[in-house]
Amino acid sequence: MSKADAMPTKYQPQAVEAGKYQKWVEEGLFKPSGDKTKKPYSIVIPPPNVTGKLHLGHAWDVTLQDMLIRQKRMQGYDTLWLPGMDHAGIATQAKVEAKLAEDGISRYDLGREAFVDKVWEWKEDYASVIREQWGKMGISVDYSRERFTLDEGLSDAVRKVFVTLYEKDLIYRGAYIINWDPKAKTALSDIEVIHKDVNGAFYHFRYPLTDGSGYLELATTRPETMLGDTAVAVHPDDERYAQYIGKTITLPLVNREIPVIADDYVEMDFGTGVVKITPAHDPNDFEVGLRHNLPQINVMNDDATMNELAGKYEGMDRFEARKAIVKDMEAQGFLVKVEEMMHSVGHSERTDVIVEPRISTQWFVKMKPLSERAVQNQSTDEKVSFYPERFENTFLTWMDNVHDWVISRQLWWGHQIPAWYHKETGEMYVGMEAPADSENWTQDEDVLDTWFSSALWPFSTMGWPDEDAEDFKRYFPTSTLVTGYDIIFFWVSRMIFQSLEFTDHRPFENVLIHGLIRDEQGRKMSKSLGNGIDPMDVVEKYGADALRWFLANGSAPGQDVRFSYEKMDAAWNFNNKIWNASRYVLMNLGDLEYKDIAITGEKTTADKWILSNLNKTIAKVTDLFEKFEFGEAGRLLYHFIWDDYCDWYIEMTKEVLQGDDEEAKRTTRSILAHVLDNVLRLLHPIMPFMTEEIWQNVPHEGSSLVVAAYPTADAAYFDEAAEEAMDKLIELIRSVRNVRSEMNTPLSKKVNMQIKVNDAETETIFNENKSYIIRFCNPETLEISQTIEPASDAVTAIIAGGEVYMPLAGLIKLEDEIARLEKEAEKLNKEVQRVEGKLKNEKFISKAPQDVVDGERQKEAEYREKLVAVEERIASLKEQLA
Repeated sequence: MSKADAMPTKYQPQAVEAGKYQKWVEEGLFKPSGDKTKKPYSIVIPPPNVTGKLHLGHAWDVTLQDMLIRQKRMQGYDTLWLPGMDHAGIATQAKVEAKLAEDGISRYDLGREAFVDKVWEWKEDYASVIREQWGKMGISVDYSRERFTLDEGLSDAVRKVFVTLYEKDLIYRGAYIINWDPKAKTALSDIEVIHKDVNGAFYHFRYPLTDGSGYLELATTRPETMLGDTAVAVHPDDERYAQYIGKTITLPLVNREIPVIADDYVEMDFGTGVVKITPAHDPNDFEVGLRHNLPQINVMNDDATMNELAGKYEGMDRFEARKAIVKDMEAQGFLVKVEEMMHSVGHSERTDVIVEPRISTQWFVKMKPLSERAVQNQSTDEKVSFYPERFENTFLTWMDNVHDWVISRQLWWGHQIPAWYHKETGEMYVGMEAPADSENWTQDEDVLDTWFSSALWPFSTMGWPDEDAEDFKRYFPTSTLVTGYDIIFFWVSRMIFQSLEFTDHRPFENVLIHGLIRDEQGRKMSKSLGNGIDPMDVVEKYGADALRWFLANGSAPGQDVRFSYEKMDAAWNFNNKIWNASRYVLMNLGDLEYKDIAITGEKTTADKWILSNLNKTIAKVTDLFEKFEFGEAGRLLYHFIWDDYCDWYIEMTKEVLQGDDEEAKRTTRSILAHVLDNVLRLLHPIMPFMTEEIWQNVPHEGSSLVVAAYPTADAAYFDEAAEEAMDKLIELIRSVRNVRSEMNTPLSKKVNMQIKVNDAETETIFNENKSYIIRFCNPETLEISQTIEPASDAVTAIIAGGEVYMPLAGLIKLEDEIARLEKEAEKLNKEVQRVEGKLKNEKFISKAPQDVVDGERQKEAEYREKLVAVEERIASLKEQLA
């Protein structure tokens, strides 16, 4: 049985993909070469959270990384793609707590140590699921270097960073207003708060002056916090209220006397110009309170129920208390009005509950010195290059306006803060290890924000803080980071400033930013909409290579992509096209071996053309990969493989392979094999499974395509003359086929053909390639000349460099042919105007590459030439009709 017979007639991805990945891993093909003479290229995987299965966004992310690392490996780089996962503090703890709650168990029932053991069990379960999914996607990571953000080495790095920043006075502990998640019962950083528009209200209240001289009217969106009011403020220049400054208010419901203060924070022209000040429940009020030495009264528990300082409202949920307070204010005559409104309210990114600003003692990172260095670095040679460039501005804007980062979280799952408090003296100690007399000290119960450890990922995974670690010296800084635009603030920014602070280097040279995957209607995929797609379901139906092809070509950098099964059908069809083209090649190679492949023999125009296009495609695709323009690279590959190689070259080889010239057959077979080999190498980074399967069947050298050499363009094969000749042949054949279709004349029916050419060069091209014209156009008679008088009943096809006439007696009327040509003239006229408009556009002329501008000028000349020929033919037919 031949190798072609071993390949089914229809592409079957499940059969093709089975067992390949495990074989690659077992053979160690994904590990660095260890060859120090090679240039290193490294990527660290954005570590997925161990909270569940990977989604389509992850699949996109790892596909782009795998394409880069596979190509660089084939190009001879010493490549490292380091895998790992993130402990994802809040998210993972919430998942495990929810699972325990199904059995009526809380973390407090288990205690900290037993609960953390349960989370480790969860982690192991989901880590194995993630690895299985990575395998199905074919990602070529080095599992021997896999890391986890809570493993021992990374924990050392985290403690080192914390202690160092603390000693530099860049980490501090203090009581401030923070974002509080009352469901997870933990602090949140600013970027973990998602603002959503919700229906709310302005509640207008009257606060009575203590001396009985009247009221001050103010408005609030959170009446429940009024119980913690410690002042009422007006602007110092507001003449309306100057007389009240220094007086006191008797706070309704609470009967607490509070001062009327003056502060520039108040906007005179907003509302009534009077605001309530609640230092423990509002960040701006907190600052006002510090300036005026006001008390801080926290009236809520950590689950957002009202506490003992809330009086009769104690125990109520904050929103129940809101309703009760408004009702009581109305009953006592203090409610002026309720003004319905839509406003933006912060929600927890993790639990989706409304965030409560709350005074709390937390640990913070002082951001200004760190952010300033990150910003300054972008004007040096060590800058991080963003693709697309516009995302650099996103990064810089955030770094310029960043607040101090609250890093403590009231959780049990995570890196416990390396700070201890003496049980008797209250003294605080911060260090890498617990104090020697640890029995007298209590460690801070809080853990660090997940992003604190993942900010160190590019260098902590390489062995830092041991700066002599081999991987750290060899592969850091890393080459490229691939991630979505939604975590530039969360992760990319933090990696940059932490890396600069602790290694004096950028963490990566490039950041490739991709968008989000949306559904067919452009909606974000979410559980609430029920429009999520499991990538493993797609792989099961279409194969990993089809999914990878879709993801690779979905969009330009930074743009979102819409998933659809129609696109997946198209991706599978492309795979099937390559599969069947490969079967054709195998069926026609005979006993050709790799050592016998020779493309130096005498070549046809088609041979020269395909080799020229192949080498130009190699050059362009390689360049586009360097610019991360994968979508454009995919379009070029698709066009070359489907159109040039499959639809034209393979069809044209049949003319030679069915002939008697054995030398020509050998050359054609060699070129078929050579082009297919290069196509498989070009495609391998995108479609690793299918390309490996086919490559193992065609003549090849080496053990696996994974470590085969990536193609390099050979300019010696660039052949403008062959390309021009084939362009003319293809246009001629297409034009004839189009006319036959319009005239309902099947290709099987022979027709007379006259080809009038405008110059000797075109005449030579058509005469030298007459066998192709006969094969693809099926003429009864064929005349090629510069001096042809067309028959009166001939249908006309206008081509570059001439016209084609096909006498179809009895099948056409002159009026119909004139009408058809007038439509053609109208179409050509529009093309002339379109190109003219482009060439008159100064922006296009100045910004477009010269070859693109030259191409448009050539198109204009061709369109004008064709238009003249069409108009002349119309005039000739009209004369005959007259």
